[in-house]
Amino acid sequence: QVQLVESGGGVVQAGGPLRLSCAVSGFTFNSYTMGWFRRAPGKGREFVAAISRSGSNRYYADSVKGRFTISRDNAKNTVLLQMNSLKPEDTAVYYCAGGQRGGLMFRADTYDYWGQGTQVTVSL
Repeated sequence: QVQLVESGGGVVQAGGPLRLSCAVSGFTFNSYTMGWFRRAPGKGREFVAAISRSGSNRYYADSVKGRFTISRDNAKNTVLLQMNSLKPEDTAVYYCAGGQRGGLMFRADTYDYWGQGTQVTVSL
């Protein structure tokens, strides 16, 4: 059974950091591209960051570039999203996703499996 379980969400003041974690089981983790997406209230799903199978390539949305860092630990089947200098507009539910289709990493349809999401709220 495939499971992607996000953790680390919460409420943080603007300018503060937060680290999200996604624990994966049920598929061969190092064969999958991993990504983070988010959905803000009243908005559609938005790409945040992605990392290639080996971790050698990383991609970021312009809105988070320079503030967020994605990483993975293939030995622990975990993908992390370190978020710094958070802004109120970063408030959203954050989803972890894994894909093996080889498509564009910023596209949601590249991904086969999704977590349930974790809420991040950035207050002023």
